[in-house]
Amino acid sequence: MRKALIVGVNDYPFAPLYGCVNDAIEVASVFEVNGDGSPNFSVKLLTDPPHKITRASLRELIESLFEGDAEVALFYFSGHGLIKPTGGYIVTADSKRYDEGLSMDEILTVANNSKARDKIIILDCCHSGAFASPALTGSSAAFLGDGLTVLTASRASEYALEKGGSGVFTALLVDALRGGAADLRGFITPGNLYSYVDSALGAWEQRPIFKTNVSRFTPLRKINPPVALETLRKIKDYFSSPEEQFKLDPSFEFTSDSPNEDNVRIFKDLQKFESVGLVKPVDEEHMYFAAMNSKSCRLTALGYHYWRLVDEKKI
Repeated sequence: MRKALIVGVNDYPFAPLYGCVNDAIEVASVFEVNGDGSPNFSVKLLTDPPHKITRASLRELIESLFEGDAEVALFYFSGHGLIKPTGGYIVTADSKRYDEGLSMDEILTVANNSKARDKIIILDCCHSGAFASPALTGSSAAFLGDGLTVLTASRASEYALEKGGSGVFTALLVDALRGGAADLRGFITPGNLYSYVDSALGAWEQRPIFKTNVSRFTPLRKINPPVALETLRKIKDYFSSPEEQFKLDPSFEFTSDSPNEDNVRIFKDLQKFESVGLVKPVDEEHMYFAAMNSKSCRLTALGYHYWRLVDEKKI
């Protein structure tokens, strides 16, 4: 069982926001199904408006999310965040002075105590990097329990910005989940998400924070891979060892004077491998010229990685 609580709050009494509800709706829709339309997370979406998200109601939902032994329990929040001497807080719609919202330490304690195999917390709010930061509170709750991963929009000292009606962080997150962060098997893991978002934000912009205590990454979403897996598995048929070069000649190119049907079929696979960075021509800029000039092609470092996965029967 994979379940997700997605929360977006716009309707604050002191400083309303405008993109958080739309962000939550976008995140919920992309998490609900995989790229092929198959079910992914069972999503509970809560936005204010139309609902009134109070500190008590949000605490109840978070505790319900992390109850039981789900495969993955995921919490996403978009709204205001606050930093105080006592730590970080996510701000609820019933916020008032000295009672602004739900303590990040409290959320962390609930997640740490959960029996879910993987716990994922994604925060798009100002000062979200305060989550699980022992330097702020000195609390033992700040340590991440086994299977917990945290991805935040900004450092503890930073604001999380909106642009064009959406959070900068969430816009990148959604792009990553739609396929931008997928590996060649079509898997999108928390590490992939962070790498995608991190590389898209410059040194002078808000900086996302990634914290984890896992021994392996569980995919959060799957898309159709750019190269069909049955084709990807052929990489070991074409390269019996990762150091081997595959010899080409004009018979592999269908526009040549003497194409060979079997060779042309193989060459199409090799060209697909080149398009995703697994193979490169030797002493030529393009695969076409490697074939026409009877050169060869070889695996890249990434190609060796996937060759090894096929060899170990992990694909």
